[in-house]
Amino acid sequence: MFFDILTLFPEMFVGPFSESILKRARKKDLIDIRTINIRDFATDKHHKTDEPPYGGGAGMVMKAEPIFKAWQDTQNKREVKTKTILMSPQGEELNQKIVKDLSQEKGLTIICGRYEGVDERVRETIVDQELSIGDYVLTGGELPAMVLVDSISRLLTGVLGAEDSSKKDSFYNGLLEHPHYTRPREFKGLKVPSVLVSGNHQLIERWRKKESLKRTFLRRKDLLENKELSNLEQELLKEIKLELKGEVNE
Repeated sequence: MFFDILTLFPEMFVGPFSESILKRARKKDLIDIRTINIRDFATDKHHKTDEPPYGGGAGMVMKAEPIFKAWQDTQNKREVKTKTILMSPQGEELNQKIVKDLSQEKGLTIICGRYEGVDERVRETIVDQELSIGDYVLTGGELPAMVLVDSISRLLTGVLGAEDSSKKDSFYNGLLEHPHYTRPREFKGLKVPSVLVSGNHQLIERWRKKESLKRTFLRRKDLLENKELSNLEQELLKEIKLELKGEVNE
């Protein structure tokens, strides 16, 4: 899968995309990430990419023409029509379902907004979807673009070491992930749950599912409202609620 990222600050992406899992994925040609400097497509001698808004007001607005030219150049070079995403605080909040859907694309073009935003005609002519990573405002769309690329890349075949690793992540199946433990078996008086060292994989799987449900129930009840629970999950959730009420002693 490829990602074309239109930005005023391509240097911001060098570090995050040159380390860890994304670095290995790029070396294996599992993902192709290109950063395109919008400033290179400005037509004036100062390579100006922003202007004060019509009607007055504070701040500057990114001009439509350089963004459109940068976008058109990427479309021509790829020779594949891609979905264009604008990272914006006004966009739909990113979640795992959106990430899964976007991971099915051959490639994405991502526009990083800045200042007071982009000229509205960019939205009207080339943007297919607007995404936000939360209800807060950042300096620009570069950090959200990194989050989007990372979250999608880990779902692609071969990017993670174990093929089912991403399927056990929080949110992948609509629940928060269960707790994890590793050596030593005791740390500061706290011991690893005995079931995890029992060797009984069926009990271990049941414990993990139950802990996943419990963590979701305690921290993110809203996720349970939209999830269709299996018969086992319904049974485990009843146990959890009883235990939390003190009606069951383990």
